[in-house]
Amino acid sequence: MASAKLFTPLRIGALELRNRIVIAPMCQYSAVDGSMTDWHLIHLGHLALSGAALLTIEATAVTPEGRITYADVGLYSDDCEAAMARVLEGVRRWSDMPIAIQLAHAGRKASTEVPWKGGAQIPPTDAPRGWQTDAPSAVPFAAGEHAPAALDAAGLARVRDAFVLAARRAARLGLDAVQLHGAHGYLLHEFLSPLSNRRDDAYGGSLENRMRFPLEVFEAVRAAFPAERPVTFRVSGTDWADGGWDIEQTVELAQALEARGCAAVHVSSGGLTPAQRIPVGPSFQVPLARAVKQATKAPVIAVGMITEFAQAEAIVGTGDADMIALARAVLYDPRWPWHAAAYFGASVKAPNQYLRSQPQGFPDLFAVRADD
Repeated sequence: MASAKLFTPLRIGALELRNRIVIAPMCQYSAVDGSMTDWHLIHLGHLALSGAALLTIEATAVTPEGRITYADVGLYSDDCEAAMARVLEGVRRWSDMPIAIQLAHAGRKASTEVPWKGGAQIPPTDAPRGWQTDAPSAVPFAAGEHAPAALDAAGLARVRDAFVLAARRAARLGLDAVQLHGAHGYLLHEFLSPLSNRRDDAYGGSLENRMRFPLEVFEAVRAAFPAERPVTFRVSGTDWADGGWDIEQTVELAQALEARGCAAVHVSSGGLTPAQRIPVGPSFQVPLARAVKQATKAPVIAVGMITEFAQAEAIVGTGDADMIALARAVLYDPRWPWHAAAYFGASVKAPNQYLRSQPQGFPDLFAVRADD
């Protein structure tokens, strides 16, 4: 069998990746006051043994009010940083997989209950579990919800500075890359979409104006994070709703990001409005990634219902994207990259402690460091 492109190396900026499989950021709703717990050590440690090329820490709030739920991870205080340092120390003791972090602000979709308790908005009267949310405009996510406060000039500066401070904390923690969350209806996406951005100042109206704040945040984070480490951006390629953000605008954003030094674009979709109509199915977001890939030179990551080995190989092999990201699929099968390597006769890295699990017939499944 010809060598699978899925298992060829790739560079994102100066970061060398062993293959084209990325672990996407996945919220665990298991933090206490923004601080990681033992669950994160177990969860991230588990995925760090998967054989993927890059592990991304879940959406990490840059301010307390930027958390999706009261149980979200943050990186806005010394306590948050210390808790994350403890988790990273444990993970790195047993894995040398590069680790990125997704920095985020949930905007009007903040202050909610954890998903397994319904995920409904918690009003600010129910403090400390709920709080006043912020957004580009005082337009709630869903009818009947408590409206967010529209960010004024001071608020914009405060949020932008919070992203910068979180990026500096990420640098101190030795994280290999930062991803800015501009997707799924959270704050940066809210600025991009005309459905949520009703401003009449320099940050609303035209596409140039709606892109202004996300690009300012990107530029500020890029300047604050070490130049040799990549900063990437996750975008929703479309709102899947009439009058909303779409792939043509996404392409313009991706080009603007690339011009500012964005090392990769991760293309997802939806999340901005309950009115969305998503044609869910295998690879349903790949055409969005393809459009960005055709219009830019930066590496593009495809995500969304990528579950089969041949499916993943087809995405990178045909040039629709440079990498694929796994989320739910790798929760269900944390050894997905191992199994894909076996399927293609390729190799991935695995811990010595697990080598005896190697299936007969695949002697080259695991690549082990010579110094182990």
